[in-house]
Amino acid sequence: MKLSDEKGAAEKRTMTLIKKNVCHDSVYINAAKIFQGICNKKPKDRMLVRYGDESVSPMLTLKDEYSQRLSYELAFSALKYQDLLEEMLLDSHVYPSHSIPDELTSLLLVMLYDLQDREFEARVISDEEEPIAEVREIENFLCRFRIKLAAALARCRIKYDALSIEYFLPETIRKHEQRASALPLCAWINILKTSPQDVFRDLKSTGFTEVESVSDFKGYTYCLDQHCHNVLLFPSSLKDELLNLDLFSDCRLLLQDKSRCLAVHSVQALLSTDDDVILAHLGSHLTVAHMAALRHDSTSTVFVCGVKTSAKAAELGDLFSHMGCKNIQLLHEDFTEIEPKDPRLQNAKVILLVPQCSGLGFSNPIDFILTEHGDAGLLKDLYQGSVSKDKLCILAERQLNELMHAMKFQVQSIVYCTSSVYPEENEEVVQKALECGVKGKKLKPFRPIPPVFAACPNPESCTDAFFKIEPSEISSGCFLAVIARETDSSENVSAKDILSRAAAKGLLLDSIPGKAKEEEKQEKVTQRGSDTAHTRIEPKTAEVPHPEAVSNRKAAVVVSKAVSKIKKKNANQPTGHIQLKKPTINPVSDTGVSKVPKHTSVVKVQGKQTQVRKPRAERKKLVAVKLVEIVFPPVISPYVHPQGNQPRMPAHISLLQSRQRNRSLRDREPPPPVTKVVKPSVLRDSQPGL
Repeated sequence: MKLSDEKGAAEKRTMTLIKKNVCHDSVYINAAKIFQGICNKKPKDRMLVRYGDESVSPMLTLKDEYSQRLSYELAFSALKYQDLLEEMLLDSHVYPSHSIPDELTSLLLVMLYDLQDREFEARVISDEEEPIAEVREIENFLCRFRIKLAAALARCRIKYDALSIEYFLPETIRKHEQRASALPLCAWINILKTSPQDVFRDLKSTGFTEVESVSDFKGYTYCLDQHCHNVLLFPSSLKDELLNLDLFSDCRLLLQDKSRCLAVHSVQALLSTDDDVILAHLGSHLTVAHMAALRHDSTSTVFVCGVKTSAKAAELGDLFSHMGCKNIQLLHEDFTEIEPKDPRLQNAKVILLVPQCSGLGFSNPIDFILTEHGDAGLLKDLYQGSVSKDKLCILAERQLNELMHAMKFQVQSIVYCTSSVYPEENEEVVQKALECGVKGKKLKPFRPIPPVFAACPNPESCTDAFFKIEPSEISSGCFLAVIARETDSSENVSAKDILSRAAAKGLLLDSIPGKAKEEEKQEKVTQRGSDTAHTRIEPKTAEVPHPEAVSNRKAAVVVSKAVSKIKKKNANQPTGHIQLKKPTINPVSDTGVSKVPKHTSVVKVQGKQTQVRKPRAERKKLVAVKLVEIVFPPVISPYVHPQGNQPRMPAHISLLQSRQRNRSLRDREPPPPVTKVVKPSVLRDSQPGL
């Protein structure tokens, strides 16, 4: 069985190679139309080869993806070698010719490149295809002069000292093609039809070995991606053999660029079990299927915008059914045409926005055009190495409008992803959208947050709130931004708002921070010339603990970091609390101040009255608000009042203001309890012997 399988795989590979040598007439026609729209137009005074008018007729409908890809490859190759091909025609005196009108010059260059790529051998013509008169006419014309054309190519190579025609390309294009050829193949596991364990077992039986990273690739190897848990990476040289595996033919493994896998996984990290997701653009059907596969264990729906025709919807339905996807709903409206309060999308929590962009970060431009429905003008931009300012402004404005429209929806997060290398399409679009904001009483503003991936919770490539990958030999370029709605937390609220909300909930004084100084002045006036013993406690509400009991227990308090920062900042400013001068420290008073019973209630001073809250209710508020100011309860100080024999009772001492003193006091051993305190003067008079 193994031998028969190997034989069948060899036959498939042979058929694939034969198919590559066959180019249908329709492919030539479409390639010529693509080249007509992207070719370099020279000034009239230096134009030796003319390409007809600027109008381009509609492209023919091709049946399979291979023919479409071959059309773009031929057009792009003719663009790259346009100067060389024109020089071959002029040097061989094949051009100009009365039998070739200017309208067919684009077809002439496309077929000339294909002829020299076949080393000037005749094309294999299939009996099944319908012949096109213009294609057969140009083909017969080139075959008559193929010896002269081959000689002209040889003279050009000698003239420019080029070992092959690749040396005629600009250095930027050569580097880009080398990087694209070495780029690892990225494939995600379709868990709707298989499991990761089954995929690993099948790969092992096929002869593949798992390695740690891309740098360890050698022969039939693969590795797991560092960001996405269901993504595998393969050497680029194994593409043909991988496509012949049953894993790929059965849609258990699907090839797709890593940038789109990152976008889908960042969305998955933001969703709960029943949350729906909106895909603002159709883009690649693989992105839609990947999103649906990650949501297979939930009841959520993946909404896809922009499926215009019923024929396209039927085609996508067949593709998704073949992949095992069942939780996809297609919408015929464009994303910007959908109302934010559309009842169909009320359960949506995340929007994935992958707008049309320049795409220069994508390593393989033809893949980008075919899978993402990109513009063929990308081929010309890639050849030139840049995008015109006018085109960049148009793209950035469209991206900003779409992101602003997405911010009007009642969703929790938006994932914005591009394959551009320009800040005008990446950071600047997000920052402009955040600055403009969206007006709405019930809509909270957005803020950027770092993307999160299951396989890599803290990616090193994430700078600030944006995730960026530069184009390299191991990955295409990618920009990823996640913006989420702000929530009520201490990190997003000012110190003044924190204290105001705490006071409103009864956790601080009933005054707001702005009125603290006025209350302090009133308290100083009422307390001037009097003792702090005016601070009374209602006997039916609270009991003052005995100093011995206080010294044998520890207090459990939780102080928020935010309050501690505020206290440090306003350490020298007056507050609304009644504060006392620090008394003279003695061993007995130290124990009384530093130790507090665990279940002692917190007392709040309001003028001359004190109230005691229930411990359980206070504990719940502490957990909910997280910002409280806790003060020690009143204790009986053992030192004597200077004007009488009544024990002096100090007022509340703030925990935050006495933290440093309490730390030193906690380390001391508590002295033996004192049961009776008398005046020193009375002691000397009554017992002079002592």
